[in-house]
Amino acid sequence: MRGNNRLRQLHSSCILHQHTQSINRLQSPANTNPYPSKKTLKRHLNSKSRNKPKPAGDWDIRQWNVAITTHMRNGCCDSALHVFNSMPRRSSVSYNAMISGYLSNGQLDLARQVFDQMPERDLVSWNVMISGYVRSKNLSAARNLFEMMPKRDVVSWNTMLSGYAQNGYADAARRIFDRMLEKNEISWNGLLAAYVQNGRIEEACMLFESKANWEVVSWNSLMGGFVKQKRLGDAKWIFDRMPVRDEVSWNTMITGYAQNNYLAEAQRLFEEAPVKDVFTWTAMVSGYVQNGKVDEARMIFDAMPEKNTVSWNAMIAGYVQTKRMDMARELFEVMTCKNVASWNTMITGYAQSGEITHARNLFDRMPQHDCISWAAIIAGYAQSGYSEDSLRLFIEMKRYGERLNRSPFTSVLSTCANLASLELGKQLHGQLVKVGFEAGCFVGNALLVMYCKCGSVEEAYHAFEEIVDKDVISWNTMIAGYARHGFGKDALMLFESMKTVGIKPDDITMVGILSACSHTGLVEKGTEYFYSMNRDYGVIPNSKHYTCMVDLLGRAGRLDEAQNLMKNMPFKPDAATWGALLGACRLYGKTELAEKAAEVIFEMEPENAGMYVLLSNLYAASGRWGDVSKMRLKMRDRGVKKVTGYSWLEVQNKVHTFSVGDTLHPEKDRIYAYLEELEFKLKQDGFVYSTKLVLHDVGEEEKEHMLRYHSEKLAVAYGILSIPAGRPIRVMKNLRVCEDCHNAIKHISKIVGRLIILRDNNRFHHFSGGSCSCGDYW
Repeated sequence: MRGNNRLRQLHSSCILHQHTQSINRLQSPANTNPYPSKKTLKRHLNSKSRNKPKPAGDWDIRQWNVAITTHMRNGCCDSALHVFNSMPRRSSVSYNAMISGYLSNGQLDLARQVFDQMPERDLVSWNVMISGYVRSKNLSAARNLFEMMPKRDVVSWNTMLSGYAQNGYADAARRIFDRMLEKNEISWNGLLAAYVQNGRIEEACMLFESKANWEVVSWNSLMGGFVKQKRLGDAKWIFDRMPVRDEVSWNTMITGYAQNNYLAEAQRLFEEAPVKDVFTWTAMVSGYVQNGKVDEARMIFDAMPEKNTVSWNAMIAGYVQTKRMDMARELFEVMTCKNVASWNTMITGYAQSGEITHARNLFDRMPQHDCISWAAIIAGYAQSGYSEDSLRLFIEMKRYGERLNRSPFTSVLSTCANLASLELGKQLHGQLVKVGFEAGCFVGNALLVMYCKCGSVEEAYHAFEEIVDKDVISWNTMIAGYARHGFGKDALMLFESMKTVGIKPDDITMVGILSACSHTGLVEKGTEYFYSMNRDYGVIPNSKHYTCMVDLLGRAGRLDEAQNLMKNMPFKPDAATWGALLGACRLYGKTELAEKAAEVIFEMEPENAGMYVLLSNLYAASGRWGDVSKMRLKMRDRGVKKVTGYSWLEVQNKVHTFSVGDTLHPEKDRIYAYLEELEFKLKQDGFVYSTKLVLHDVGEEEKEHMLRYHSEKLAVAYGILSIPAGRPIRVMKNLRVCEDCHNAIKHISKIVGRLIILRDNNRFHHFSGGSCSCGDYW
């Protein structure tokens, strides 16, 4: 995007340079590209008296002026300037035609040069130049010129008033209005529109009541302001008072009712409307679509005497929103007036339905892409789990020079979070800073998630601080981040700050808070929050809140309380709640209760391999090898496969993946040699293998061998060997870290003096100096 802007600036500079240079060759009529500079333009204007051209008549001047205007309308500034330079005599109209022509072709500086060199300026000259500055949103320059005017008319005043109004400066517009000695309908309408567009509807009403005989456009403007604020009663009051209504009046009221789920009122007005244009029909189609009544919308759509692109797009969007992609595709294929929005709607629909192949096919067929097209396909690949394809498309988008908006950044940051690619995420953060997106909620929240999931909670907090207007999602993301990293007290402090600044906690906030208490062992505090959140914040506990509480009580060994809570739940416990109870049973060796919980889970989620493994671990720890074998047979009979454990880490922008006993890594010999060396130091430091975790009835030595080369140990060893001292080692794992590896990494962090951050499928563990941030409470 910046590259395109730079190219346009360079192009404009070149044109300006050519205009400036060409006037130096005014005596050569053969020049085909004459563009004046200030100096040469002045010299040329003064040369009239020296050259003493043959006087030209008024008819000749009018003909030349018409030629200048025609050339400018066709974008031929050089030809217009050539005519201007050839004129032996010029009128103020000649100059004004040049000024107006340059402005209409985006050459503001050249227009100002001509304006400055005019021997005599009339009102039109001043008004046209001020209007040019207003259109380019340079209100300061417009105001300076306005104040320099020797004489002003109502057009001058209205131009400044409209400039302030259109750019959101309602108070400045009012000050101009109050200074006006003469006002016309444009003045009144301009100020009214300024109030309405800036949401200052009460002031708009006061202005409206201060004058009689408003034009219909003003009535429509005020009514539209009420509709925008969903004050449909007030809008209807205005509608009923109108002395004259046009199509816009009816369409505004019908649209207001339709978009706010008052379909009966919208339908009644639709039937009463004396004239129905394509916008009236489309308003009804859109209204039914927005309220989920797609079949009713289709009936109106089919009855339309005339359809435009908006009508087609509204109907297609209705099918997309209800996941009826076959119907959407059918309409799309017969649509003869497709625009970029039509293609984007279909691509988004297929991407959100997981049909990424169809989405890509349409994307490749598009005659032209915009930033929304790219954002839709990038998000589609990211949401479908094709992270690398998502990243490749983002790079391709930048290569094509497409303007980057917030959506692609959000999707790619999500991909970085899923891959735990911190370095790439940091590079994207740098690009966000350059384009000024990092301070907004939409991208800022994605940045928070990325840093939290990549194990850098400190940088997540820095990103959190940079968000200017934090919403509830910002606070929830940071609280959940602290909770997953085991910094429960930080999460609770942030929660108090959230309430202090006036952000109301919602159900997601309370899941984060209860999770923070659970991960940190703050049982009493968590219990207090659980029983007070409905009273204090209006949050009714749902299944996730109950699961957090069962987890909290279970980890603390208060299994009886956890069971009682489950019995008194207002709905049946789900598999996640029973899973929390089963996990607690494993920690405290409660085999009988664990079997009960497991049986319920197997009925609800018969393919949940993790629950089979949890129960097997409990049997193995109790020496019940027969039951371990039965559990294996049950998994085989039900077609349940244990998920293979993987660990990975990023080193020098490359992801290195390990499985248990990995023999594929190119530096495997170096890694295994280092582990042998490390094992001796581990035992010296008091480390003992947790052989009870091995699900095989074999000797202790064989069990130790089976635990020695777990994937997370291999990844940590490679990180120590490859990542420079002083930098954290960040390892990710797709399953929960086992107790043996957790204990081993605590010792390793002490032996090598490194911070090791491990993310498993449940939480983060920060190992340092022989201890873990979870406090062995996971």
